[in-house]
Amino acid sequence: MNADRAARTRHATPFAVLDIVTDGEVVTGVTYLPRNTATCDPHDRAAELACREVERYLADPAYDFGRLRYRLEGSVFQRRVWREIEKLFPLKTITYGGIAQRIGSAARAVGGACGSNPVPLFVPCHRVLAASGGLGGFMGGKDDFPLSVKRWLLRHEGLLGTA
Repeated sequence: MNADRAARTRHATPFAVLDIVTDGEVVTGVTYLPRNTATCDPHDRAAELACREVERYLADPAYDFGRLRYRLEGSVFQRRVWREIEKLFPLKTITYGGIAQRIGSAARAVGGACGSNPVPLFVPCHRVLAASGGLGGFMGGKDDFPLSVKRWLLRHEGLLGTA
């Protein structure tokens, strides 16, 4: 990423404020922040497109972010996990163990890669669940805020009842 061109946009959604980072051309990071976080307008075309794509997803949970360009920077293993998660369209879930089986790894390692996903929502790691069908973790933990985001996204997509 070109640090001189990096821009940050904060976009409000019903589940969180999305802190979207771009390099002027592609999205390089997304972080979920509490809903009371201040927002700011997009500073470049990549951020504008990301915000429009999020709004389309909010209107249609089956929306495919296929037009959005993002960069996945991570280890070879992490990128393998994220590529498996990208295949979860339209509206499918998988377990950490299911991904691990596909790529010849362990469920905990897959969970670690999910927690390191630089562009959650666009690479929908919220659709990766525990073997029991429970939520498992999200954003590298099991705290209330991250799990409330995961729960909201899964409900929005019709993939979770009232859990």
